[in-house]
Amino acid sequence: MCNGCKIRAVFYLSICEFMMIDLALLPVYLTTVVALLLIPGPDMLLIASSSLSYGRKVGVYASFGNATSGLILTLLAAMGVSALVAMNPMALELLRILGGAYLLKMAWDCIRCDSVDAPDIAVQNNLAKLLYRRAVMSNLLNPKALLFFVLFLPQFVSTQLSASSGEQMLALGLLLNVMGLAFNLMLVALVGRLGKPLLNSEKFRTYQNKFMGLVFFALAIWLLASQVQS
Repeated sequence: MCNGCKIRAVFYLSICEFMMIDLALLPVYLTTVVALLLIPGPDMLLIASSSLSYGRKVGVYASFGNATSGLILTLLAAMGVSALVAMNPMALELLRILGGAYLLKMAWDCIRCDSVDAPDIAVQNNLAKLLYRRAVMSNLLNPKALLFFVLFLPQFVSTQLSASSGEQMLALGLLLNVMGLAFNLMLVALVGRLGKPLLNSEKFRTYQNKFMGLVFFALAIWLLASQVQS
């Protein structure tokens, strides 16, 4: 092998070791992640509907809530904790029940709420924090999300690197979460702009909490029905 080729090979391996990601697998991984992000799912529904109903700030907080839960699931997957939970059918069933019950409670709370007055900074701040917490919990209590990290990330772990599988899964998960957050923030910007006229509509504000209640109810049915099918 020529000296130039050796230098390039060493540089390539150094970059791989630094990133803890095999660059040969990276294009396939990025393509797969983009495809997954474009598929409508519960996270997209929650973030889009919160942006439409309450404005971009609330949507941004919901996006960060989703990213927070993703980071937690990434850490659990890297440590092998999520794999142990995924192998226990009773643990997954408990998560399914808790997740469905939590989403149904959120739906009931929204439906019971009175109509919202004209947009107010204090009210929006409270809604933003509330949607952040709800986005975190709804994802953590979703067994499908846990199984996704357990089954998806190991597919891109390379035996060519000295980094452990846990370290590689951590790096892959962090990249996934950064891409997911960027995508969700773009979604918030788009939907928030479209929903701005609605927030100034008194008629819409009469039903916006009811609308979010229906969204949470739909998410609960989505979660419970998907588990029954699987």
